[in-house]
Amino acid sequence: MPVASASTPAVGVEVAGTVVALGKGVTELNIGDEVFGFINIVGGYATKAVAQVSKLAFKPKSLSALQAGAVPATALTAWQALIEHAGVQRRQKVLIHAAAGGVGSMAVQIAKYLGAEVYATASAHHHAYLKKIGADYTIDYTTQAFEELASGLDVVLDLVGGETQTRSFAVLKKHGVLVSPVSAPNMSLANDYGVTPVNFATRSDGRQLSLIAELFDKGHLTVNVETYPLSEAKVAIEKSMGRHLRGRLVLDTAK
Repeated sequence: MPVASASTPAVGVEVAGTVVALGKGVTELNIGDEVFGFINIVGGYATKAVAQVSKLAFKPKSLSALQAGAVPATALTAWQALIEHAGVQRRQKVLIHAAAGGVGSMAVQIAKYLGAEVYATASAHHHAYLKKIGADYTIDYTTQAFEELASGLDVVLDLVGGETQTRSFAVLKKHGVLVSPVSAPNMSLANDYGVTPVNFATRSDGRQLSLIAELFDKGHLTVNVETYPLSEAKVAIEKSMGRHLRGRLVLDTAK
């Protein structure tokens, strides 16, 4: 297993840095390689972290380590939701809740890359940002009922849960997909509306991260980050828990 110096957001499950040592039998990487990954353990709040090779990929050349550290978990969540579970196709209509956050902003860009028509819910001060990264329609959830502005959708990516998820059934067309990593959709409502409910947990996948890295280097994806020194991890976590972020918070282990 490689040991990588880490720059990490969220709760320490993501890393980005340089390989400084290799475990026995590791041939996929070399010392000095720049990598990033979703390591599935709370080990990223440190200057070094141990990770399995299968959970890492070469860092996008277009991103710094700090930027890359904000990507793995959120991008993999959006990728797996939209591609694996919802099977988003060109010209489909996709609604993304909490679109300005880490997963949401990745999902907006991935859905747009796939050729979908993207609807995004967020507070009004995020709308210009969402338009910039690919949203076709923005909905201010604080003043507008999304079910009055969107209908006949193919996919809803729910990153909120609760009442928002329940209301989302009504905007889907028959045989549409409601996918959520937050909570399991109500099966009874899914049957009533004739839609497919999906609840999933994001998994580490170095192969998918390699594809995501290519999208960054080709200019299809971007990430918005706010950095904090490692010594201010508590402050960063508290801000993250506020759930009104644009993009991601990242801890800089060099400070």
